[in-house]
Amino acid sequence: MGKILDDVVDSGGIEVIIQNESDKTIPRCQHGPALLFEKTGHGKEKGRRFYACSACRDRKDCNFFQWADEKISEARMLAREEQNRSKMPLFSHQEYFTRFREFVSLPLEQRRFCVDCQILIFPGEWANHGKHKSLSEDVTVQRLKRPSLLLCPLDNKKSNAQYLFADRSCHFLLDMLLGLGFQKILCVGTPRLHEVIKFRNMEGKSPTVKSLLLDIDYRYCQFFDQDEFCHYNMFNHHFFDDEEAVTSFQGFLREEGGAKVVMVTDPPFGGLVKPLANSFSQMSMTWKKHNEVSDAAEMPMIWIFPYFFEPRILECFPSFSMLDYQVDYDNHPLYKHGKKGRKQSPVRLFTNLSPKDIILPEDEGYRFCSVCERFVSAGNKHCPKCDTCPSKDGREWRHCDECGRCVKPSWHHCSSCGHCALPDHPCGQSQTGCFNCGSQKHKLRACPKKHNKRMPVSGGRGAQGLSKHITGKSTAKNKRKRTVK
Repeated sequence: MGKILDDVVDSGGIEVIIQNESDKTIPRCQHGPALLFEKTGHGKEKGRRFYACSACRDRKDCNFFQWADEKISEARMLAREEQNRSKMPLFSHQEYFTRFREFVSLPLEQRRFCVDCQILIFPGEWANHGKHKSLSEDVTVQRLKRPSLLLCPLDNKKSNAQYLFADRSCHFLLDMLLGLGFQKILCVGTPRLHEVIKFRNMEGKSPTVKSLLLDIDYRYCQFFDQDEFCHYNMFNHHFFDDEEAVTSFQGFLREEGGAKVVMVTDPPFGGLVKPLANSFSQMSMTWKKHNEVSDAAEMPMIWIFPYFFEPRILECFPSFSMLDYQVDYDNHPLYKHGKKGRKQSPVRLFTNLSPKDIILPEDEGYRFCSVCERFVSAGNKHCPKCDTCPSKDGREWRHCDECGRCVKPSWHHCSSCGHCALPDHPCGQSQTGCFNCGSQKHKLRACPKKHNKRMPVSGGRGAQGLSKHITGKSTAKNKRKRTVK
């Protein structure tokens, strides 16, 4: 996960500029409206803006790139539109779900799922998939209700990696939200949680919980109706099915009859924090518009992300706080329980809900700190000098009197640098200053001359990743600049 921590502002000199997603002049790729970036580093291209794909940061996944000041010929525009159409799903959402209804009415022995094409196939279509691997057993209605167990998870870490919640984490989230009185859960990029909710409702448990899944994986169109799933890109707040999907989304946010809504989102760990925050803010504004709430109110939200993104998330949502609960995944090589997993998962809950109201499971070692008024992990010991439970990673941190704060147990105070760091850190090497004004006293994020709408790229789309959009390959210069914090 260290590479995800690359600070693009400091090492790559690239900013993302948030635009109004309804602007019709924004060029589009197969993933919807592109994001606008500006090169702020050194070199002749400094200050030049360009558009790149919002969802992918590798040209192998989506090769869309366009300089903002570039004039596009009509022929090229037509070719681009044709390419976008060619990347569209085989069927519309309505057609996919009509197929699903017909599919479940078939006898069990006539149901097949093509593993290569990731699609439900009918007897008349078997010949077209004759050389493909297919499942012909256990394609039961019960299994179709949990498609995440049927579909192959997307695993490209640079675009649409799908790490699915372990049932332990799903049930904790659902039980916790039920305890807080929520009856509607907006699942943004959390298909496993959506399925657990639907499965619970099928068992007839009370109270009934409504769930709407928003996800960029169109394959879920095969299993969920339009009032249960919207094909959606969370990086640019784009609904692929336009008006129908937007209508379903807006209707779900209405808290009719006092049904409280909460959003739970689990973006790809390589995602850009600021565009994601902009999309979630747009959701909150829509929620506010359709409900009688005060102007200062925010839609209840839970953002699931690694703990080391805390400063960037709090920069976007100052009302958020990070909880100690560690989220686990079934198919992640490290972030799961067991011998093959990591002792501590780095994935946490960021939320605008009151921390003291969220009860973490005591049987997993969490305890309540009466001073901080929140549940903390077993290794998070309260520091009387800092007056807080300071640990972020689950280990017991120690207080450094010279720094005046608690630090990780593996860090030691360096008299040359004047702060705590790892023993083998590059001592005395100062980092590059602000790309915006040239000052060595602050970084671009804290620059007082920075435009309000310019936002530093954060998350996984590093300078190396964006250079691939420009050149199609990584540069040695960018590789040298990559640092781990």
